Amino acid sequence: MIPTNRKATHPGVILLKEFLEPMGVTQKALATHIGIPVQRINEVVRGKRGVSPNTAWLLSAALNTTPEFWLNLQNTFDLSTHKPDAHIEPLIAISA
Repeated sequence: MIPTNRKATHPGVILLKEFLEPMGVTQKALATHIGIPVQRINEVVRGKRGVSPNTAWLLSAALNTTPEFWLNLQNTFDLSTHKPDAHIEPLIAISA
């Protein structure tokens, strides 16, 4: 569900607060473990980068989740932050 009164939580916050901190794992250790630059993990954690399908696969394998978990978090965040300001009325079909 997309929040209507606030921005959704960025997947990087979930990664940090729900996985890395409770597990006592550093960003560097995770990056080394999954074979990517630490900068990539750090940018996700800081909300400067989104979770790509490739990163979702890597995180899911390392953290015993699914890639869909990470992509759904990213999609929800993206939708909540890019909602148009204009109100659009539903399109109604014209009877023939």
